[in-house]
Amino acid sequence: MLKKIHHVGVVVPNLEQGLKFWRDSLGLRFTKSATIEEQGVRAALLRVGESEIELLEPINPDGGVGKFLARRGGGLHHVCFETDNVELELDAARAKQVPLIDQKPRVGLAGMICFLHPKATRGVLVEYAQPMDE
Repeated sequence: MLKKIHHVGVVVPNLEQGLKFWRDSLGLRFTKSATIEEQGVRAALLRVGESEIELLEPINPDGGVGKFLARRGGGLHHVCFETDNVELELDAARAKQVPLIDQKPRVGLAGMICFLHPKATRGVLVEYAQPMDE
């Protein structure tokens, strides 16, 4: 079962500049950051209430986030829903014939994650995340 909006992903051309706005100007609390080579991004999570904003800076211009930045100049990228069982949610989406990007969960900054294809949602990229114990 989907529990809440875990985070909203925002593509930025420069992570440090993004942090200056979201953390320093708006006062969101920095949670963590990492470089995720297989996704071609440097990412940071910032807490706001019970949810987070995920800033994504592409490190690979040919990756999905790099292409997004080149095409759109940054901005709102995806919405992520938290679940206790990302594999079960992915299987349920598959059973309903929802087009998928990921065929199995993978590790991301928010925990175990997977993405539904935006053609299933009229252009909204949807992520499921199962946070892992830190």
